[in-house]
Amino acid sequence: ILRTEERQRLARERREEREKQHAAKETQILEKERKAKLQYEKQLEERQRKLKEQKQKEEQRRAAVEEKRKQKIEEEKERYEAVMHRTLERNQRLETRQKRWSWGGSVTPDSESKTAPLYAASKRSTSTANLKQTEAVMNKRLSSSAALLNASDRTRRSQLSPLDSSVISRLLAPTQASLARSKSAAALSAD
Repeated sequence: ILRTEERQRLARERREEREKQHAAKETQILEKERKAKLQYEKQLEERQRKLKEQKQKEEQRRAAVEEKRKQKIEEEKERYEAVMHRTLERNQRLETRQKRWSWGGSVTPDSESKTAPLYAASKRSTSTANLKQTEAVMNKRLSSSAALLNASDRTRRSQLSPLDSSVISRLLAPTQASLARSKSAAALSAD
């Protein structure tokens, strides 16, 4: 009986010991799982934070690039407008210069009567007739050569950008002025 009781007591103690070890192991496993879960959540938060920062940096970079592009477009627009303004001013100056230096203008009758005698007026009328004839011939030649120039210009300009074509037209303006001068020189020589 004592031996049986002793065996039962030992068996109970061993069982209790095993249960304690098993409970300790379970608590260790639970603790490890809890730590692993916390670590995973921490890593996840860190990853999300980095992704958010990266996204913000990317958006800032994109916004800076867009701002730079807009600024460049604005500068090009301003430059183009300045070129166009200068071209228009130059064309207006050339037109006023051509009007000032054109010899085909009419002479007022008052100035004729005051400054020149009658025979000079008749001589002048014949010279103006000659001048008009020469001017018509010159206009014909100039218009045909200008038409040829414009046709070749149009084909070339259609392949150019608006900025390049405005620069070219600006460069061609002195040529038109020299044509007007040669026209007036021809009219003078014919007179």
